[in-house]
Amino acid sequence: MQSQYKNRIDSLIRHLENQQIDLAIITSPKNVFYYTGFNSEPYERFMAVVIDLKKQNQYLFVPALDQEVAEEHSYIKRIVTVSDELNPYQILKKTVGESVKVIGLETKNVSLFQQEQLNHYFSDFSYKNIGDFISGQRMRKTPEECSKVQHAIQVIEKVLGEGIKTVRDGMTELDLVAEFEYLMRKFGAEGPSFSTTVLSGAKASLPHGSPNRKKMIKGDFLLIDMGVIVDGYCSDITRTFVIGEETEKQREIYEIVRKATQEGVNASKAGVPIGTFDIAARNVIKEAGYGQYFNNRVGHGLGIDVHEEPSIHENNQLIAESGLLFTIEPGIYIPGFGGVRIEENVYIGEDGKANLLTTFPTELIRIG
Repeated sequence: MQSQYKNRIDSLIRHLENQQIDLAIITSPKNVFYYTGFNSEPYERFMAVVIDLKKQNQYLFVPALDQEVAEEHSYIKRIVTVSDELNPYQILKKTVGESVKVIGLETKNVSLFQQEQLNHYFSDFSYKNIGDFISGQRMRKTPEECSKVQHAIQVIEKVLGEGIKTVRDGMTELDLVAEFEYLMRKFGAEGPSFSTTVLSGAKASLPHGSPNRKKMIKGDFLLIDMGVIVDGYCSDITRTFVIGEETEKQREIYEIVRKATQEGVNASKAGVPIGTFDIAARNVIKEAGYGQYFNNRVGHGLGIDVHEEPSIHENNQLIAESGLLFTIEPGIYIPGFGGVRIEENVYIGEDGKANLLTTFPTELIRIG
């Protein structure tokens, strides 16, 4: 495991050298975890991987209260602690010195406050964005990372299988969310990887709807979208069920989405534009006459974050390669009627072929 952090940092350092960057400051907690193995949410406190190219040193800045855990888990062993009453940027300047001309930053994560602090303590510098390079590194998963995601998938599929057994007529969406999140912990997850989504009836037409006290009744679609974090890696699965008996229209829509998901998975392979995965799934829905009811991308990368690169949309011309791990999740969402989404997790292996990581059945299941 230690060698993977060394490889990641060495690759980053080569990029920084090529860009003639003197100092890199990486503050995204998930990126800190990626480079060090130390997984923490500092909230408003300062936490960063700092790479000093001039002195050839690497530091992990952490809040003082995290010192013991950081020393135990971090690959980077130069730990700089910051107690609450001190200014971390002043400590940063004391640590690396003043002769910094070019700083590498994840510009999407830098707040105006952080920029003001850097301007104050490093008055004569320019910056370059290193966030895109880091996203590109993280986008290509090793087989070891795939195994971690696979474990998280196994946990969420067990949660889904056990949880749907508790569904009964008149149960609320939030009641079922509570059942699922109890089972997540019971089966070994650190917690949900995002807010657990349970939508029933007409609410299933809301791709990002929120569960509430709505009661589930016979004839409802039941859309469940959830995932867990295990060992720092995420899963993300969606299945749609019917409570009781489905109508002919519900069956029709379900089978179209099921076919679209399968076609998206079938199209997934190395050597072709990523957009072709989206197009393959989208065309099934368009040709069935429901194109207007599918207005979002077909998937996204999955790993340390539940949403990361690559974005699986029809205009993405990036050529797929081994190591990509992502979702395929087309849907049909009809206002006032309901919706169906079926989501699979896919990994492109070293042979360039797609490996389907999710195993939960995609056939329409009646519950309740």
